[in-house]
Amino acid sequence: MNRLKFTLSIKNIFLLCCLAGSFANADAQDLTNIKFTATEDTAWTNLFVRENGWFGGDGIYSIPLNGVESGKPEAKKTLFIFSDSMIGKIKDGKMEPGARMIHNSVAVLKGVKPVKENISFFSKNDAKDSAETVFVPKTPLTGPKDYYWLGDGFVNQEQNDAIYIFGYRVKQVGDGAFGFSEVGNTLIKISQKEQPPFKNFEQKDTPFYLSESETEKEMGSFGAGIFVNTAKAGAPNPDGYIYIYGVKGMAKKLLVARVKPKEFDDYSKWNFWDGVTWNTDIKKAEPVTDQVSNELSLSVLPDGRYALVFQQSGLSRTVGMRLGKTPVGPFGPIIKLWDCSDALKEKSYFPYNAKAHPSLSGKGELLISYNVNSFEFFKDLDKDPQLYRPRFIKVKFN
Repeated sequence: MNRLKFTLSIKNIFLLCCLAGSFANADAQDLTNIKFTATEDTAWTNLFVRENGWFGGDGIYSIPLNGVESGKPEAKKTLFIFSDSMIGKIKDGKMEPGARMIHNSVAVLKGVKPVKENISFFSKNDAKDSAETVFVPKTPLTGPKDYYWLGDGFVNQEQNDAIYIFGYRVKQVGDGAFGFSEVGNTLIKISQKEQPPFKNFEQKDTPFYLSESETEKEMGSFGAGIFVNTAKAGAPNPDGYIYIYGVKGMAKKLLVARVKPKEFDDYSKWNFWDGVTWNTDIKKAEPVTDQVSNELSLSVLPDGRYALVFQQSGLSRTVGMRLGKTPVGPFGPIIKLWDCSDALKEKSYFPYNAKAHPSLSGKGELLISYNVNSFEFFKDLDKDPQLYRPRFIKVKFN
């Protein structure tokens, strides 16, 4: 339910800025100061307060189905993807018998406004018409008890508008809120013609999972966030690449890869930032910052700076932002956007995995979600069945 220092040398910072290419005047930008106001967005939060069918989940990545991640035109439909999800009914503040958890689900919103009548949730059904998981791993490396949590995704306009989503293969290794382990990284590809809950889709293992070994003690994986830096996606300074972000180790170090859209599923074409330049060897990927979360986002601000949005260190109460000069940094210090304390009704509750949704954001704003969970999940869910859902804030940049 949760997928929980590196300092660049002066020389590396200089080289990074020189190699960034299309990001002109980046070295003149301030990475410390920004004026903004942050408020709760109750309309978006209330969109996910439900009593029938889907009533809880984590994840909530948003994918505009027209492929335009920022700017206009607005998407006619947005796909939301969730990881572990609660399906059932709530009556008089209590879950009715039969409520169950599935490992992932999806929803589709018509338009870009939080209108309850315009959102539909989807899961698959078994022979008894009970809700089932949408994406089930069936790759050569899949173990008998593996399941998917979902990473970020996007519509690839250079590959017939197919939807690409990262799937983290996970298995249970114990009890409690953190009794799980990620064991692999998979890429899911959905044809533009397929409709939710996506009966047919392709999936294949990737080499983008960094397992622990005798020489490398930190596990990592790519897919925590995707930034589509293309003209078709509405990027203001496009260089034609897809940037994919990975998170490594307990310090939540941020790694960066990039690839052209047409070559997205050709793993040999991927390159990884090694602190100085792009390298084909994933083992040479170097962190560009730390204290991020296993789900995050990168967005372009109106002034041209890049906003990395995340839950500080994975589980803290702070929705944080680092400002960057390019999609690979350098990134400045953490700027606190929001304190999630008001959403934590019990001491056992915790917030996690904040990220921005630029395609759903107003001009000069970022709509940001974060999730709430509990260290005593099923006990607290019985008392507060709607605890396990996203909350939203709106950050307006002045």
